[in-house]
Amino acid sequence: MRHYAEEMQQRMAQFVLEIEALEKQQSSMHMGALLLSAMQTWQFWAWLGVILLYILNAWLLFRDLLGHENNREEESSSSDDDQQNNNRNRFEGRDEGRTFAERIQWPVQHIQINCQMMMSMVGDLLYFTRRSLSNTYFPVLQSPIGVGSAFEGWTPSEDYNIVYRIFVPITAPRGYSFHLELGNEEELPSKNSRIRVELECTCAREQSFGNMLCFLHQPEEELRRNREPNLLQTLCTGSYLDVHKTSFWFQQMMKAAWKFLPESARHHIGVLPSRRSCKLRVFDAFDRIRFVELIFGVQQGDSDIFLSSENTDAIFTPDTVWPQSCTVAEMKFFRYIKAHAPQDSFHLRCMQLCARTVVGNYFTPYVLKTVVMHLLNTIPLESWCRREFLQRMDDIMEYLHCCIVEKRLDHFFLGNKEVPDEVTLHPDFLTSSPLNLFQHMAEDPNVHARALREFQGHAAV
Repeated sequence: MRHYAEEMQQRMAQFVLEIEALEKQQSSMHMGALLLSAMQTWQFWAWLGVILLYILNAWLLFRDLLGHENNREEESSSSDDDQQNNNRNRFEGRDEGRTFAERIQWPVQHIQINCQMMMSMVGDLLYFTRRSLSNTYFPVLQSPIGVGSAFEGWTPSEDYNIVYRIFVPITAPRGYSFHLELGNEEELPSKNSRIRVELECTCAREQSFGNMLCFLHQPEEELRRNREPNLLQTLCTGSYLDVHKTSFWFQQMMKAAWKFLPESARHHIGVLPSRRSCKLRVFDAFDRIRFVELIFGVQQGDSDIFLSSENTDAIFTPDTVWPQSCTVAEMKFFRYIKAHAPQDSFHLRCMQLCARTVVGNYFTPYVLKTVVMHLLNTIPLESWCRREFLQRMDDIMEYLHCCIVEKRLDHFFLGNKEVPDEVTLHPDFLTSSPLNLFQHMAEDPNVHARALREFQGHAAV
């Protein structure tokens, strides 16, 4: 058997030498012209495929023959080798969590690359937009922030359904100020908050810069002669910033800025209709499609809580309502976990697998994310390693099951004193009572029963 393997190896070496000799001969006969002609025929690629297939099969045969002979020598050596194999098998049996974790499809690398590409593209769009708005009275666009599952490092859906969500903070332009009205402050996060726009006196700035009008104290005749749009007249309904008007204005700004990007020569974007955000469909040079959603909002103090343009759970949301959002705070929490967890941490993979397993009518990706955030805050980060993957999966499912039985799942940020300091919460969040995300189950026994059956159905699978 060894003699046959050595013979096959010699044949492979001889075959390689023949190919090299043929290549040298072709290079002496104007190889460039011949190769160009050959590439235009299908026979060239067919013979090349046959050659590569022959080499691959010969190598695999040689490897199998050599491995077979080595196995025979090991079996005939001594009983010590059998003992080592038994010990190895027992170790592999204990390490089934590691093996199972490695077999899960994990497209995190290309998702991270796409996140960087989308952030770079949006950053360029905002750069050109800021330049065009530098001397206007429209909202000031701040640096974008990547939020949502893709930027957190996981995805609850298949790759082709991924939406790259980017948050764009906005601030009041010169001569204006934003005042946040939360509505019922006892119900946090507020779903009925609004942004009131007020004029500010800029007379002192007008004296310093000379080209700044004071909309508050300027004579009406001079204001009428000034053709520059007023923020209250363009993006507001009454005295409140209008989400729909702001979204439409933002969409037009993105269309105008796209023409200045170098990517516009190779890529194409389409602005999809949306009343509360700017949704982009990006086509690259290979006709691959990526979806980007730009949401915007106003920061609440110095915290990571914003009044945003995101949709609420209500059937209808008035255009002047900017619900309170923890999206940026959630992103910063996962950034903190990534910085402090071991390099081989599998917490994101656990969350992704659970989301794709139990997400349904009663269990949204946000519910699963809330469960995992609670467990990340209680189970040591060293215990989220590959070896303990199955145990952590059991912990997630058991925690969710207990929450369903007790009809209670607390909002992660409200009233939680254990949130890392790297996440800056508004003081109202720290003193607020926890919000029950399963309140609908507590109020309706039928909903609770259906949710329990749905979970048991997923668990059985």
